[in-house]
Order: sequence, then structure tokens, then C-alpha cells
Amino acid sequence: MQHRPEIDGLRAVAILPVVLFHAGVTAFSGGYVGVDVFFVISGFLITGLIKEELEAGRFSILGFYNRRVRRILPALAFTAIGTSLAAFVFLLPSFLVDFSKSLVSVSTFVSNFYFWKASGYFENSAHLRPMLHTWSLAVEEQFYIFMPIAAFIVYRFLSQRWFLIFGAGALASLALSIYATQVGPTANFFLLPTRAWELLLGALLAALPVRRDAGWISQGGSLAGLALIAWAVFAYDEATPFPGAAALPPCIGTAFAIYFADPRRTFVGRLLTLKPMIAIGLISYSLYLVHWPIAVFWRYLTLEAPSLWGAAIIASVSIALAAFSWKFIEQPFRRRGKTSNLRVIGAGLGALALIGVVGGIGWAMNGLPQRVPAQQAQPQSAETTAGLWRNGTCFLEGNLDYSAWRAEACVINPGGEIPTLLWGDSFAAHYAPGLLEAAQGGPTRVYQYTAAGCPPALSYYSFARPNCQAFNRNALRLIEELGIRRVILSARWVDLRLRGLGQMRSTLEALAASNVEVYVIGQSPMFITDVAVIAARRGGDSWSLSIDATVNEELRELSNGAVFVDPLEELCESGRCRYREHGQFLYWDYGHFSSYGSTEAARLYLPIWN
Repeated sequence: MQHRPEIDGLRAVAILPVVLFHAGVTAFSGGYVGVDVFFVISGFLITGLIKEELEAGRFSILGFYNRRVRRILPALAFTAIGTSLAAFVFLLPSFLVDFSKSLVSVSTFVSNFYFWKASGYFENSAHLRPMLHTWSLAVEEQFYIFMPIAAFIVYRFLSQRWFLIFGAGALASLALSIYATQVGPTANFFLLPTRAWELLLGALLAALPVRRDAGWISQGGSLAGLALIAWAVFAYDEATPFPGAAALPPCIGTAFAIYFADPRRTFVGRLLTLKPMIAIGLISYSLYLVHWPIAVFWRYLTLEAPSLWGAAIIASVSIALAAFSWKFIEQPFRRRGKTSNLRVIGAGLGALALIGVVGGIGWAMNGLPQRVPAQQAQPQSAETTAGLWRNGTCFLEGNLDYSAWRAEACVINPGGEIPTLLWGDSFAAHYAPGLLEAAQGGPTRVYQYTAAGCPPALSYYSFARPNCQAFNRNALRLIEELGIRRVILSARWVDLRLRGLGQMRSTLEALAASNVEVYVIGQSPMFITDVAVIAARRGGDSWSLSIDATVNEELRELSNGAVFVDPLEELCESGRCRYREHGQFLYWDYGHFSSYGSTEAARLYLPIWN
């Protein structure tokens, strides 16, 4: 396939917003769409090469994977091993275990599944996962397990239906992605079925004849393509439902840029072939690999989001290390030699095995806890908290089978005269230990009705938790059966905000019709990482928030007719929040209250005394 320098420049357009977004430059709030640009470019180049070889009669599956091994694995192994050295030195044991598990998933190209199950891309915990970005490599490699075979079959037996078959696949994948935006946003982001259409768009583009003219259509088309990408980079943010329909502008923009931009005849083509653009484009793969671990360790070592200077340092170090990787790792391995396909593929599998072994060691040795001095005051364990939350009975997990819920098992202060329902997700359940202590002997009788990942919004639906709607609807039945007079709503609101806080209107309207007193407890403090890490690395008793506090302002406006309580006003001052008091941790992880913290919070602002 003839080299097209403007595509090198387009890679720069893809990678620079990703780096700046991950480095914390707020102007590039939609910089994550650079990954989608890469998907379209990859689909175009690799499928185009497959098609060209099929037409020339020299296509080989082993040859194809020879090229993929040379292209992907040397720089990936370099980054994985280098990141592992830093992880084994700096990460606390629990973080090293998570990192080690992610390394094992990287070695088998299923890291997108691991991170799908372990977290969401935009969660604060995601910022401290050094291999998170490898999810996109997993998506690509999973795609290229199937694409060469599919291309061969279509070319050999269905040659006249290339557009029909791959076009239908792309449309089906896009439709699924649009649907999953609401019902399964995390799966939508990470998994191949909802991402395949972006790669297939490039594959369809590869079957079109190359356009080479200086007419206004090419000028306008290439400018429109660049504008669509730029619009997504600067207009989108973490609250944009993505990918789904929102991925269409950057992906279509990429297709337009590939199809219409000509380095000799169009303005965009000349822009993309400027030497700095080509230089960044050439190192873009290594830059993608190294920049995220650098950004993660910056956050882990400073326990702060990068400032503008921090972002500049992250970007500069990333570019320097990427240039080294490109010159001394990528290029030597990509040069064609006489090594057989099987040997190259075997060497690649060996490199993956090495990555997996390193991860397996860290995992099997439980994060090597002997590296870290024991801390005198540790937060309570998750197991202790599970008991206080009454997991499986009053705090439901898994399939959220609310038939297991029993009022007599989930009542707090049964002698209280005011029947109250505590309804929400884990950020409602973390008040239960405090209520068990603080509400005793008071006028409030509290029933705990909580479920993991299920905010108290009647219109909320999650593909990952399909029983969430039924669980929430059952709350209305309980309100009537138990004669509930007061409802306390609490949740991890920053997550619902990504889907739209407006979904809370369905609950507030239903409760208004039930004639009950409603309290909306706003988002409680969340930190960049577990408070044990903050204490071990920085000491002190307070630290800065990792969330946008305006979520509570939005909730306050939405809670018209209900009483709104802002925990941040009680627990924080000037953006810093106490995480330890009188030698006791207020939280057991990054934001869930410990039993001590829950009691303090309940006494400070929960409606239990009148």
C-alpha cells in the first residue's frame, strides 16, 4: 500500500488531544476521541493492505500476523516492563495487585474486559491504573482476529458484496452502540461489538478509489473532516454519552480527512504533512503507550491532578520517551528480515508470556506487602464494611434480587416513631453503620434499602444491572406497605451525572405523589485514591477533592420540593476535606465512609432527630 504522509499527520491529530486530555488540560475535554480517530485510521490502513494483497494473490494469514507482531508487541513489551518496574517500586500492595491483574489481561489481549468489569474509564480510580489505556489495543487485536478471515471469505466468495456485508456489520455495531449508551455505558465504551463500526468505517473507506483533485469538494470535505474532529475534541467532556451517536462526528471527520485531504492539492493535506505533524505521527503509537503510565504515576506520586506546568512536563517526558521507543524499539523490530513468520509470531507470544509472568508474580504474591512498612492506623477492611452494610440482605449486589430484602432484617432503631426509607446505592449504604449508632433512641425508624450501582432514579436502566429498574420500582411499593413518611435518597451522583441527573425527576415526581417528606443527600467527598495511600504518602488529616463539586449545585436545583443536604459543606472547606479525625479514618477507601466516618456524617447532617 502506497505510503500516505498525510495519514501520519492525521495520527498526530489523534494522539495530541489524547495526551493533553490525559495530562489534565481542560481545554481538551473531549481529547479521548483521538482513540476513535485511531480506530478509523487502523481500519483503513490494515484492511486496505489485506485487500491489496488479496487482489495481488499474495495474502497470507501468517504474514498478516507477522506484521501485527512486529508493529504492536515490541513497544508494548517495552512499556509494560518499564511500567512494571515503577509499579513494583511505588505502588502500595492493593494497587500492585490490581496492576498485576491488568498485566495478565494485557498479555492475553483482554484488558478491555478486565477494565470493563473493574471500573469505568472516567472514574477517579481509573486515573491510577497504569495499563488502562491498553483497552483500545485489545479492541483492535480482537477485531483483527476476525477481520482477515472475513475479508478473505468476502473477497473470494462474495466479492461483489464487500460494501453490503461490511456496511451491514458497521450499521449493526453502530445501532448497538447507540442503544448501549443508555443501557450499558461502560460496556459500550470498552467492548468490541460497540466499537467495531469505527474500524469497519475505515475498512469501507479502503474499498473506495482514491480521490485526487483540487476542487472545492476536496477542499471543503477535508476542512469539514478536520472541523468535525476539532469540534468533538473541544466540545465533548466526561459527561458526553459516548461512544454511540456522539462518536459519529470524529469518525466521519476522520473518514473525510483520509478521503479528501491531498498533501499537494488541499490546505488540510499540506497542514497534515508539515514536518512537526509527521514527526509526532510517526511516534504516535509509542506516545500512546508511554504517556498514560507517566500521567498515572504523576498523579500517584503527587496525589493531585496535574497543573498546567504538570501537564507540560507529562507531555514533554512522554514525547521524549516515545521518540526513544520509536527509534530503538519500534524501528529495529519493524525492519523486514529473513526471520520466518512462525519465528516472529513465536517471539511475540514469548513477549506476551513474559508480561503475563510478571503480572502473575505480583498477583500471586499479593502485591508484595513486605515492601511497605505497616501503618499504625489503617481504615477498616472491605470485609468489615460488608458486614456493617448487611450485604446480601439490605445492600444487594449481583442480580439485585430484592426478594431477599426483609423489613425486619433491615430496620434500624425499630422503636422510632417516624418510618424512614434509606434508598440508594453504595453511597447510601455507607450511612447504615452511622445510623445504627447515631439513630438509636431517637424518633426515626430507618429501613435500609440499597443496591450496588443502582442510584434511586426510577427511569435509570443499566445493561450491566438490568434488575435495577425493578429494584427501584419496588421502593414505591415498600413506601406504601411500610407507611413510610420520610425518604432519604443518596447515591454516587457523579456517576448518574454522566447519564443525566435529570433522571432523578422520575423519582421526585413519584415521591411527591406519595405525599412523603423527601431528603436528597448530595455527593459526599471523593478523593483521587484510597485514604490509606494519601496518609502513607502525605500524612496529615485532609486532602483535596477529586470530583467537581458543582454536581451538588445541580442536584440542589433539581431537588425542588425536596430538602437538599450538601455533605461537602459539612465535611470540606475550600476544596479540602477531612479524611482522618482524632487518629480515625473517616473513609475506608476513596470515598465510602468507615463506621467512624459514617457515624460522624449521620450526626452532622442526616435527618434523624426530628
